[in-house]
Amino acid sequence: MLFLLKGIIFGFSIAAPVGPIGILCIRRTLAKGAAAGIISGLGAATADALYGLIAALGISAAAVFLVDHQIYLRLIGGMFLLYLGYKTFKSRPAEVTASARGGSLLGAYASTLLLTITNPLTIMSFAAVFAALGAGATGENSMSSFMLVVGVFIGSMLWWLILSGIISLLRHKFNPRRLKWINQLSGLIIAGFGIVSLISL
Repeated sequence: MLFLLKGIIFGFSIAAPVGPIGILCIRRTLAKGAAAGIISGLGAATADALYGLIAALGISAAAVFLVDHQIYLRLIGGMFLLYLGYKTFKSRPAEVTASARGGSLLGAYASTLLLTITNPLTIMSFAAVFAALGAGATGENSMSSFMLVVGVFIGSMLWWLILSGIISLLRHKFNPRRLKWINQLSGLIIAGFGIVSLISL
């Protein structure tokens, strides 16, 4: 249970800083409701748990592959951010206030999963933290590693639930004019993250 608690704290801490995923989650919650924001967060939490699992199980081949190909992954992530930034900037309030259903929710999940996966350096922080906490993949530490991974997922999802819930409560205060402004600002910020990612290559 101690490792579960540590994982929750770690997962929450990783998710909390507002980056491109946070901006997307806020914008989608305002545009389509809490469900779209939560599903977006679920994609990021899934990727965090996947990286945590790789680090916990000591799957060196997967870790080495991700790190060795980080340039290509970050290139894909940067270009995808530019695309999302453009689409967000051009979105009209009348389009984005439609309720989120089926395919749009799947797209929200897939996009944040892709964006989080294309940041392979995240696995290095997971590996470092898991090693510092004494979690390993063998012997008596295998359950500790599993509980850490579960905790990371819970902690990450907890943040997205809180964020989406708060934004959803404030959603009614945004008229079409404000939504258009938010779309444009969000688009510029998301594209900015993409440009920074590409320059860092």
